[in-house]
Amino acid sequence: MSVEPRNIGIPGVKPPEKTCKDPKCPWHGRVRVRGLILRGVVIKAKMQRTVVVEREYLYYNPKYRRYERRRSRIHAHNPPCINAREGDVVIIGETRPLAKTVHFVVLGVVQRASH
Repeated sequence: MSVEPRNIGIPGVKPPEKTCKDPKCPWHGRVRVRGLILRGVVIKAKMQRTVVVEREYLYYNPKYRRYERRRSRIHAHNPPCINAREGDVVIIGETRPLAKTVHFVVLGVVQRASH
């Protein structure tokens, strides 16, 4: 594991200032980020190094010719160098499967929650 964070190739996402020895960290470990890059709010942070991120999106209903709000919950790995908490707005990226339900990793915190 290197001390210097590596370039994950996503513009606009800055590496964290802290370092960690987590092998599942995209900045200091061996996990590659590929596929979707999403933004959402952390609603649960009770698991070890895993958070639940909820994102809202609009779905077009053709029968009524209107949009409806929908939301989905995604489990994401939370490296100790980022340490996102409940209420934080985060950017997550898709990776290989890290656990049974975890296929995303937290890349950075856009806005910290006011606790």
